[in-house]
Amino acid sequence: MSAAHPLAPLIPSIPSLFPRIAPRLALGAVLAVACTQAFATEPRTAWYVQGGVAEDAQSLTVGASRDWRWEKQYRYGHVSGQWQGEVARWHSDSENSTQVGFTPALRWRPNGWREGWFVEGGIGVNVIFPKYDTRVKEFSTTFNFGDHIAIGKRFGADRQHEWSLRFQHFSNARIENPNPGENFLQFRYTRRL
Repeated sequence: MSAAHPLAPLIPSIPSLFPRIAPRLALGAVLAVACTQAFATEPRTAWYVQGGVAEDAQSLTVGASRDWRWEKQYRYGHVSGQWQGEVARWHSDSENSTQVGFTPALRWRPNGWREGWFVEGGIGVNVIFPKYDTRVKEFSTTFNFGDHIAIGKRFGADRQHEWSLRFQHFSNARIENPNPGENFLQFRYTRRL
């Protein structure tokens, strides 16, 4: 008698996963293609520190970002992008977790807004270990997606300083249950080099 393959229980569920993660994969593909379509000035690197609060946790994050070599002026504003990588520590009422993430993000500076203001959004991949677990919520996977939207402002003589107010949602896109997700309200300070 042959033993069943260890991934056999997952195989029937793969087709059911596609509709749930396809929009996120499509956005990632669009972001990857977009960064090859037009070229901008020399990209800049930045470091950031960020604090966040959620229903059941607080977070402290440090990270780095790198501008894409792509930007484009559209009728309603200027669009650019950046890669963001970060490490965070989540403190909850029962167990602390470490979050490591990588996110491509699009940034829009609307025409007519005062100089320096922007709106940003992105979807990235994250590993959260040990699995996030509070008295109320328990993640079933260490792999999770992180979606964010932010509003912020660059300032300083060379626009080297930046602050942003961010909303970020973490979940595994129903890859496995339970999948309660967690929402953070975050404040970020960035120093561009």
